[in-house]
Amino acid sequence: MKKFSLGICLTFLALAFTTSCREETKTKEVVKEVEVEKETKEEKGILERTGEKIDNEVDKEVNEEIDKIGDDK
Repeated sequence: MKKFSLGICLTFLALAFTTSCREETKTKEVVKEVEVEKETKEEKGILERTGEKIDNEVDKEVNEEIDKIGDDK
């Protein structure tokens, strides 16, 4: 009788571990398409491009100062 009840307990435990009362989770696959723009290879290096930006800013400041001096008449 002990072997029989032990067998039933083991069978019950095996069924309990193999089955689940949780709901099955559904997975979604999300595909996102992204366009990437390729930059053309510039002949100028980073130092030249940075220098041009700084020159443009300095030119603007110089022009503003010239305008201020010209308004003092």
